This record gives sequence, structure tokens and C-alpha cells, in this order.
Amino acid sequence: MRTILLLLLSGIWALSSCVNSTENDSYTNPDLPVEQRVADLLEQMTLEEKVGQMTQIERGVVEITTIRDYKIGSVLNGGGSSPGDSPVEWANMYDSFQQQALETRLGIPMIYGTDAVHGHNNVKSAVIFPHNIGMGCTRNPVLMEEVARITALEVAATGIDWTFAPAIPVTRDERWGRTYESFGETAELAEMFGAASVKGYQGDNLANTATIAACAKHWIGDGGTSGGQDRGNTLTDEETLRALHMPGYVRALEEGVATVMVSYSSWNGEKMHGQAYLISEVLKNELGFDGFVISDWFGIDELPGDYTSDVEGAINAGIDMVMVPFDYEKFITTLISLVQQGRVSEDRINDAVSRILKVKFELGLFEEPLTNRELLSQIGIQAHRDVGRQAVRESLVLLKNENSTLPLSKSMNIHFAGKNADDLGLQMGGWSIYWQGGSGDITTGTSILEGFEELTTTGNITYSRTGLGTAANNADVVVAVIGENPYAEGAGDDQDLSIFNEDLAVIENLKNTGKPLIVILISGRPMILENVLDDADALVAAWLPGTEGAGVAEVLYGDYAPTGKLSLSWPRFNAQIPINVGDANYDPLFEYGFGLTYN
Repeated sequence: MRTILLLLLSGIWALSSCVNSTENDSYTNPDLPVEQRVADLLEQMTLEEKVGQMTQIERGVVEITTIRDYKIGSVLNGGGSSPGDSPVEWANMYDSFQQQALETRLGIPMIYGTDAVHGHNNVKSAVIFPHNIGMGCTRNPVLMEEVARITALEVAATGIDWTFAPAIPVTRDERWGRTYESFGETAELAEMFGAASVKGYQGDNLANTATIAACAKHWIGDGGTSGGQDRGNTLTDEETLRALHMPGYVRALEEGVATVMVSYSSWNGEKMHGQAYLISEVLKNELGFDGFVISDWFGIDELPGDYTSDVEGAINAGIDMVMVPFDYEKFITTLISLVQQGRVSEDRINDAVSRILKVKFELGLFEEPLTNRELLSQIGIQAHRDVGRQAVRESLVLLKNENSTLPLSKSMNIHFAGKNADDLGLQMGGWSIYWQGGSGDITTGTSILEGFEELTTTGNITYSRTGLGTAANNADVVVAVIGENPYAEGAGDDQDLSIFNEDLAVIENLKNTGKPLIVILISGRPMILENVLDDADALVAAWLPGTEGAGVAEVLYGDYAPTGKLSLSWPRFNAQIPINVGDANYDPLFEYGFGLTYN
């Protein structure tokens, strides 16, 4: 049935292409240079068609003729927005949307974007990898490239062309709710892992159906806001902005990143979505970025003034495509009116549309606009999960190991406790199936507890949420798996990074058994350990490991020695935040780059 559907859609597309174009249209000739194809197509476009290309809308508002009637250039799914549970449903949705685009007068394909920030994380059964904070601890850009390559393949299998990743902020305050989306607190990590991500997503040829366009985000300085406030204000001089927050983008551009997303945040009080100097002068002119710039979700609406001035300011600042995402009619009519009034020049519109078309041609969308369904069988395969386990193993940071408590023997009786021990959703964090994440078996994967059950030999693995009971008292060793609940963006902003009372109670209960105590911390950032560090015989920062929890067991059992190094400085107490390597009075609990291994 899949094959029949693909052939039918391909046949309709071929017929519509014949109707919508002529043999003299250079833009339909794949043998011509992209620049020539762009120029030819742009010359034939009306203002309405150009503005349509600059419009990105949410999948939930797409009706049966929306894309065709409004010449929409791009569609996305907001966090948690989904056409259904299965990859096939995603592919069917994509092809139905693409078919509308191909039925327009000029047959310009749409480009579809998704937040695949640590795997194809909106799609059930896809592999979800550790979040960036853990990947930064691996210090392994080759592994990061492979993770991105696999993500690209699983995304492309559902038809989608474009991921809003990598996020390459330099986090300077752990209270920020997006800390885990960052590779760490230094420009070095942003450079190393941002470039590797772009290379993995885009490969050597964007037109390959197993690659997708990347998006470096969020330009620029979002990790440096005062107090770690999401969408806040980064107060710094230009020299510091360039030295600390810009190098990751420079390397991403050198790898040919196709798109850049603008930050919600401000620089010295001015919203980035209206920063003509940083977007047009620095990013495009000085750094030579020739892809297209996209706004964030409702990003232009945060500019001061009314909606008309928001559109005018954002487009004139250099934003090429606007994530509307719902009221597309208002955006389209507003931008057309601004052009007709001379408040936005036709040259600015032509520049924006040329950049968008360039990426679409480079992706090969005019030649192969529909889903390559042969890739569907690759989603979630064991080879991909094996890479996920490797990423988990290399991301773990061993912070304490008194009396060689670790590694454990597979013949030991081990009692696990804590809310994070056997909860797949909690260990994945935010941006996992749902925008804010979730709890329980929300997708296919292995919890940390299940990983130990899988690898033990003659040992007995038991679990209780509280750590109370005879099973804990009878164990050889006890393990508390504690940490944060999932969150995303501003919902994660937190001025108090203390361990939760529920988790402290679990540790106290396990400590009272008199058995060696191991603490595994599941979190999107360092947390204030205080008495936890003293109570634990061994302590492991496991971050947000994703779907492959067995990778944690492999390290604790000694199949692999821990190699992870902290990507962030670990504060001693809340009042010490922010703390970063290079500070004048640098005295963290664990310094940047710290990480033990087995003797």
C-alpha cells in the first residue's frame, strides 16, 4: 500500500509539474547552477508568491488547500504538535502538504521544519539521544557528528527536510531553563560540537535524501542573559559578545549551515529580532552567511510597537522567513501592504526569497519533493540505539567514587530507589515527544533500571520509589536515581537548583540501610548537592540520557570506564551562581573539565 501511495503521489506531482511549468523554465533544470535557477524563478514570481515563500505556518492550521491558496513556503510542527503516533503518519502528512505546494502555479516545494534537537524527538519509536549538555561532556565531536547523521536520517525518513538544530548558546548561568540545550559554558564547546552537528545533519550533499538542513540557533547571546532569564537581556559589550557567543556560529557557517534562527533575547536592551546590525551587517555581510534567517515562534511579535511595525522592523532587520505560526493571512497582507507603501523594499523581499529558494534547490526538493519511504525502516533500528548507548556512556561524569564503590559486580544484589530510576520520560527531559517532555513510557526505550536488569548476571535487581523496605536492607548496594522533572524554555527557569525534598528523603532512607550508596543524578544542569555529596559513596552526573538507559548500566558495571568531563562548572551553593571558568574568584564544587575514571 505504501508503494502504491508513493507512486500515485509521484505521478500526480509529475503531471502537475508539466502543467505548472514550461520547457523553457530554467529553474526546473537540475543541471543548471543554483544561482541561475534562483534568478529565473524569482523573475517569474508575483509579490504574493514571494511573501508566501517567507511565511512559515504551524501544521495544525493547514487545511486542504491552505498551502496552495496562500503559496506558503514552509510548515513546522510546534512542540508536541503531531499528526499521530507512527512515522508513517508523519510521512503521509508531509506528502499531503507537499502536494499542495506542488499544485501552485510555479510548483515551488515547501520546506518543513521540526525541533529534532536530540534525535527525531517528536516521533514515537525514534532514538532520542542525550541532550547537548551531556554531549558536551563527551568531548567527542566525531560521536556528535554520528548522532546528528542518524537524527537526520530518521527525520528524513518521515519526509521532513529541516531541523531547528543545533542550539549553540554558551550557557553562563545554570538557572536558565535552556541550559541543557547548550554544549557548555565555553566558546570552545560551541565551536566543536556546533560544527560537528551541522556536518552530521547536512552531510556532504544536502540533496541526498538522507540528509536535512541544519539551523544554528539562537543568534546571538541567548546563553548570557542576566539571571539566566529565558528571553531575557544579555548585557555585555560587543567585544565580549564576539569573543564568547559568536565563535560557534562562525564554525557553523564554515561548515555551510543552511539556516540561522534569531534569539528571543535582547542585547543591551534591544530585541534580537529587530537587530539589523547583528543580523544583516554582521551575520550576512561580515560573516558572509548566504543561507536564510528565520524568526523564532511568534518571535517578531515581541518587538515594541504594533504588529505592522513588528513585521516592518523584523524584515528590514534581515529576517527572511517568519515563523508566524498561526495567523498567516494577517502576516501576508501586512507584509504585502508594507511593500506597496515602500516601507519594505522589493530588493529586501527579493533577497529574502532568493535565500529561501537557494536552500530549497540545494536540498533537491524540486527533483525529489516527496518522502523517500525506503528510509522508514531505519527509524529506531538497533544500530542507531547502539550509538545512543555509546553517547550515554561517554556523557556520564563520575564526580565521586570513595573506596572504589564503582564499578559494580553483575552478581551483586542492587536495590534502586527514586522517581527517576524507572521512568523513561523523566530521563529524556524536555523536547521529548512533547514540548515540555513527559513521564512514563511515552516512547520506545530503556529506563536506567531496565538497563541494569538487562545486564545483570546472577544479581538480583529490586526497586522501590522511596527506598524503604526489606529489599533495600537485603541488598549489597543501594542506588538512588534522583533529579529534575522535564521542562523546556522559560518553564525551566529556576532560581533555586537545590535537590528536591522527595529525593533527599530517598537518599536518607537508603543511607539508613548502612549499605554503600550510589547517587545517579538526572538533570539538565548542575544542581546544589550540599549533604548529598557527603552521604554518597559514589556520585554520577547522568544528565538527560535519552531513550538508551542501558548506557548508564554499562558504565556502572564497568563494561566501560567513565570518560566524561564537565561541560559546566559545578556551583557549591545557589548564591554562587553564576560561576564560570575564568572568573576572578573561581571556586566551584567541581571545576569545568572535571571527571573521574576507574583506577
